[in-house]
Amino acid sequence: MVGTVEKNHASVNSNGSLHNSNGAEEKLDELRRLLGKTDGDLLKIVGVGAGAWGSVFAALLQDAYGHFRDKVQIRIWRRPGRSVDRSTAEHLFEVINSREDVLRRLIRRCAYLKYVEARLGDRTLYADEILRDGFCLNMIDTPFCPLKVVTNLQEAVWDADIVVNGLPSTETREVFEEISRYWKERITVPIIISLAKGIEAALDPVPRIITPTQMIKCATGVPIENILYLGGPNIASEIYNKEYANARICGSEKWSKPLAKFLRQPYFIVWDNSDLVTHEVMGGLKNVYAIGAGMVAALTNESATSKSVYFAHCTSEMIFITHLLTEQPEKLAGPLLADTYVTLLKGRNAWYGQMLAKGELSPDMGDSIKGKGMIQGVSAIGAFYELLSQPSLSVLHPEDNTPVAPAELCPILRTLYRILIRRECPSQAILQALQDETMNDPRERIELAQSQAFYRPSLLGQP
Repeated sequence: MVGTVEKNHASVNSNGSLHNSNGAEEKLDELRRLLGKTDGDLLKIVGVGAGAWGSVFAALLQDAYGHFRDKVQIRIWRRPGRSVDRSTAEHLFEVINSREDVLRRLIRRCAYLKYVEARLGDRTLYADEILRDGFCLNMIDTPFCPLKVVTNLQEAVWDADIVVNGLPSTETREVFEEISRYWKERITVPIIISLAKGIEAALDPVPRIITPTQMIKCATGVPIENILYLGGPNIASEIYNKEYANARICGSEKWSKPLAKFLRQPYFIVWDNSDLVTHEVMGGLKNVYAIGAGMVAALTNESATSKSVYFAHCTSEMIFITHLLTEQPEKLAGPLLADTYVTLLKGRNAWYGQMLAKGELSPDMGDSIKGKGMIQGVSAIGAFYELLSQPSLSVLHPEDNTPVAPAELCPILRTLYRILIRRECPSQAILQALQDETMNDPRERIELAQSQAFYRPSLLGQP
């Protein structure tokens, strides 16, 4: 630690290290006041879903505020019964013994022996069990602070003031429909922060995108001003290791501004933004093209030239699609490119594309991968392609001036759909698409989007 920390500004957090709490209590008190909390009434925050980002998000809050035990309670829910296989238990044991701070913590908590037994095959560990000790099944190499884990969903959420959705978009609707049954008698309305990056497509009565925040609103009846989306160019493990990161919390100013202040840390800068749904959709869109980037990297032996060609074409398609989704696409250019860049560098979707191209995974294995969790880009490919294939959204083709569905002008999206959804061609088809002599200059696609009245408000449910 650089410099010294005065005693009245420091506390010992749950993993035994000094935590500088200067300013944290004031931020916590301010949020408590906004939520009408009185002395002795805990602010209750619960994460729902314990993937990598959901677990790290809860751990960040626990590290920052968990030592104020008389003012806040931070917990996380995950389903019980998920066992840890032998190979993962062996790897986890290696991680524990490579980190003296983690080893000492487990010994002090009388929790080390079970990891020894699991390594030897004498005991089965469970995901909720190791989460209590600070290990996420999808992120074994990054230990974090111990968490308070609840496996009963009703117990976790029934009186929570802030619920953090860390579920994949494909599970969000089902779980929040169950949560809504536990909230029927509630008097106060909770705040919900969604971390999910994925979308669904609805084709009737008009083609439109359904986002996780919309799923939550529909499932629970919580007003949209109390539902927010948090996203940005973030890798969960790096954020917990205090690599500098940015994020935006999007939604009504009533809650986005105070929550941005509450969540902000010196190494994790959170800005507020009122544009909820469009930012949420962009978070799903970059996952689509990250899968293709991984394929290109693996198929060309990490050729910088090939990857740059792919980047030019994929970003032109994203810009093209952005013009369909919003009246002011230029406001999204920076956040979208930043989120795309980090996902291409180290995201699970790019990793998935690489594994497919190398033959170490196949589409038939599904989109939930051991050690990585849900690959959100797969379902997003299907959703975006099916939406943009609808004739009712047709635009004029730049060459023959005839109406075509937008998907016909997105050859990378179309190829990814054929590889992963239709499963009618191998990963090598992504290179064939890039090398097609009829592939237009990416500039032309951007100019097309800028030259026509492209905006389709119905895609995001706007009138």
